[in-house]
Amino acid sequence: MKLFFVAAFLAVAAAVPSSYKPEYKAPSSPAPNYPAPKYPTTSYPAPAYPAPAYPAPAYPAPAYPAPAYPAPAYNKDNKYADITITSQSDERNLDGSSQWSYAQSDYTTREESQVQKKMQGVTYDSYGKESYGEVLGNTNKGSSYWVSPEGQKFTLTWAADEAGFQPKGDHLPVAPVHEYELPVAPVHEYELPVAPVHIPFNGKGYKIY
Repeated sequence: MKLFFVAAFLAVAAAVPSSYKPEYKAPSSPAPNYPAPKYPTTSYPAPAYPAPAYPAPAYPAPAYPAPAYPAPAYNKDNKYADITITSQSDERNLDGSSQWSYAQSDYTTREESQVQKKMQGVTYDSYGKESYGEVLGNTNKGSSYWVSPEGQKFTLTWAADEAGFQPKGDHLPVAPVHEYELPVAPVHEYELPVAPVHIPFNGKGYKIY
């Protein structure tokens, strides 16, 4: 029996061609997926450079020649050179009023005062709109006295308020006064016409009253 199996195996081996080679297939394995390696970030300290030190430039100081001004020439014959202030006052008040005066050695004097007063005038609001009403204004009055180089004496007084500037003085020109008779309209004398009177009739010769 054993001989039979050996003979059968030999017969099969003899029947297989000598060129037969077994075919092997390479195993197909998936490509491995490796995570990307993580490397630590290198941190370098910022380099510290010393601040450069530059020497301050030295500029020579400019030399300017001193200006030469001519000496003022005063007129020795000036007759006003010896005039001095003999008295003076100046007062300012919290209510807006004030008064001041002065007198000189040549007899010239002046005094002036002002006060605030409510009056009618034009005002403007913050938008520039014009309106007419009560405003607060300054009134002024004063007087002055002086002597001209020819020896003539002058006195001037004035007032300034809502009526304007009103100076008074004997040396001021005066407007001429024209005196004339006003013309009289002519009088026409004539007799007024009389309207005619119509007396109606009734058509039979009788008047109708």
